[in-house]
Amino acid sequence: YVFFSTLLYTGSRRGELLPLRWRNLDLAAGSLSVVETAYKLAHGEYVIKEPKTPHSRRTVSLPMSLVNLLRAYRADQELLAVQLGGTLKEDDFVFKQPDGSPLTPNAVTLAFRRIIRKAGLTHIRVHDLRHTHATLMLKAGVHPKIVSERLGHASIGITLDTYSHVLPGLQEA
Repeated sequence: YVFFSTLLYTGSRRGELLPLRWRNLDLAAGSLSVVETAYKLAHGEYVIKEPKTPHSRRTVSLPMSLVNLLRAYRADQELLAVQLGGTLKEDDFVFKQPDGSPLTPNAVTLAFRRIIRKAGLTHIRVHDLRHTHATLMLKAGVHPKIVSERLGHASIGITLDTYSHVLPGLQEA
């Protein structure tokens, strides 16, 4: 729930949240820094590295509802760490497997598919949460430049090309 909520409320890519560490979340300031990306290669190797472009490396502001959800999630993770005889470290992954390693892309996708199916929905992908985020921001009148920066697009043109259908009347304006 927390993973998918974070995707929806930040417009992040799945691969940007998988390697997210607690040091990259500033809950006091209400921000998340995208400094790493994760993916699995064809032969199964799991790779975490810097984002491809400087624009993908960014800070995204968080709505207060998400900050509160992440604070509660962190408290749960801290309690769990203590119960297991350790402590939660700033370098720990926010979303992790029981052994401390990050979630895998396939695990997230499969969990999302199960949830969607159980809800009686079809043809909704994890990446569609990103599109929903962008669409809702544009429909709410947020300037496309801000949306572009939140999504980590290299230019506002990418955002406008992708979401121009959301902005009818843009040419007239």
